[in-house]
Amino acid sequence: MDKEVVQQKLLLLQRCIQRVKEKTPAEAEILEADFDLQDIVVLNLQRAVQISIDISTHILADTLSVPSTMAEAFLLLHREGVLSKDVAKSMSRSVGLRNVAVHEYTNLDWDVVHAVALHHLDDFIHFGEEVVSWLDVHD
Repeated sequence: MDKEVVQQKLLLLQRCIQRVKEKTPAEAEILEADFDLQDIVVLNLQRAVQISIDISTHILADTLSVPSTMAEAFLLLHREGVLSKDVAKSMSRSVGLRNVAVHEYTNLDWDVVHAVALHHLDDFIHFGEEVVSWLDVHD
């Protein structure tokens, strides 16, 4: 595993989280009415999930654990001792939002997107913190 690759991806993850924080309006109705905000928020949430998946699969490449789905990558990181159970579960659930954003964009529920943007960005932060802690121990 290339630690520098993971660190660069973690920086990108932080940038995506920051963009979502900066651009998410206080009310879901504002998000639903503003196509530019929708694009910024959804694209950066989608990127945050994808970057987290990329980090996970990069770490897992050095193990015998091969995920059969994107969501399973986080659960395998828990099994490998990289992530706590709670973080693995929450990150695993985030894949569903990514899939809807990528494949069924017209069916997005803006209340759900808004709730994720306001209340679940910490999932990504905790993911990053746990990966960094694991990297510090596994030089």
